[in-house]
Amino acid sequence: MSLFGKLKNRLLKTSSKLDEGLEAIVKDATQETAPVSPQDEAVLPVVDTSDEATPDLAEPQSDAAEPVADQTPEPAPLETVTPITIAPVVDDAAQPSKPGLLGRMLGRKVNPTAARRVLDDEMLEELEELLITTDMGVDTSMRVTAAMAEGRFGKKLSAQEIKDLMAREIARIMEPVAKPLPIYQKTPQVVLVVGVNGSGKTTTIGKLASQFRAAGKSVVIAAGDTFRAAAVEQLQVWGERAGVPVLTAPEGSDPASLAFDAMTEAQNIGADLLMIDTAGRLQNRADLMEELSKIVRVIQKKDPSAPHNTLLVLDATTGQNALNQVEVFQKLADVTGLVMTKLDGTAKGGVLVSLADKFGLPIHAIGMGEQIDDLVPFDPEDFAAALMGLEE
Repeated sequence: MSLFGKLKNRLLKTSSKLDEGLEAIVKDATQETAPVSPQDEAVLPVVDTSDEATPDLAEPQSDAAEPVADQTPEPAPLETVTPITIAPVVDDAAQPSKPGLLGRMLGRKVNPTAARRVLDDEMLEELEELLITTDMGVDTSMRVTAAMAEGRFGKKLSAQEIKDLMAREIARIMEPVAKPLPIYQKTPQVVLVVGVNGSGKTTTIGKLASQFRAAGKSVVIAAGDTFRAAAVEQLQVWGERAGVPVLTAPEGSDPASLAFDAMTEAQNIGADLLMIDTAGRLQNRADLMEELSKIVRVIQKKDPSAPHNTLLVLDATTGQNALNQVEVFQKLADVTGLVMTKLDGTAKGGVLVSLADKFGLPIHAIGMGEQIDDLVPFDPEDFAAALMGLEE
């Protein structure tokens, strides 16, 4: 299965919610229109009269009318009228120069028989509410729908066209934040990994260490969660999988002291990267958050420029609470980038769009599963397409 296929499967809960909601929004409007009789439905062409004038058609004679002389030509039957199809509105100025998601969307054929609804204020409000249910947030949802309406307000759109437009605007928001973890010449490059309990920090460290080692970098891991023996053991298992040494300290030791010793060891062996795990911290626990600040202060005694990267690992299932976590950790640890995990266990995948829109922090990778190679670079076009349930 391709990476896009795996991503689409992981975001199935979110895309299914959006798909069902869009179908309902469009269907509700079509049910309000007058029904067409079976006879008329068999002969009338599919005509969208919202923006195009209806061609003049000869009035059919009633049953009571006098017969017409044989030499008078008969009017063309309605069945021979060529159906009119309305092409989707395309903003040529906004098209990217390279083929991508937008190019794939614009190349998709429009189904003339699909249910369509006029994009008006009422529909925009319903679309905003639908996006909010995926934890995209009020401001971001309004921004997406407002961009969709530009040049298309008053036009009839199908559910498929709406999904295409949403995916396009979501990709546009997320394009600036799709950046890989930067690698510096400074050695050891210190990568501090932070996050709340259960966010997936340990597995993320193991996966990143494996990728760095595969790229030819020497890596050392420091097991900074010294208060939980299970956390240290879990990190040691991931270190063995990645082929990377894991430095530990006795249970209950000062994590800041371990971080200092780990920096000394990494310098002595000439390691390229030092990845420091930290205990899961709840942002409402001031004492734990202060301990994180202490770790930063201590490692800066060895290297004033450290940590060179501070990765915040976020659990997608927390929804909008992830925004609060970013705000708190930014103040204490100067977060430089994000990693999102557990996208497959939630219908709140839209929170990643909200994070990109509000903070603009680089999104380095997203978790696609529990295997060591299930951490992949963030691709905004693939993410937007998978979020909306589009095809590759």
